[in-house]
Amino acid sequence: MTISLKDVEHVAMLARLKLSDEEKEMYTKQLNDILKYAEQLQELDTENVKPTAHVLPIKNVFREDKVHQHLDPEKALANAPEREENFFKVPKII
Repeated sequence: MTISLKDVEHVAMLARLKLSDEEKEMYTKQLNDILKYAEQLQELDTENVKPTAHVLPIKNVFREDKVHQHLDPEKALANAPEREENFFKVPKII
């Protein structure tokens, strides 16, 4: 697969980028160099390589769910600019 000058112009138009002719040529060459480098991966023998999402084994670490003492509403709302009963009062957005 190769990237043409027309491809670069199309992507630039979609991204609303104004590129000079020099930049178009430069990006075309750079993108093609990247694709050539990536094509080298196709040559690797991965027949006996197990598919993985991460290099290292990862597992979820869960903490025990414990009940803790909560903050008293009066203390929580002590510095609130505005409050309504036991709630912070904030400006209406919509």
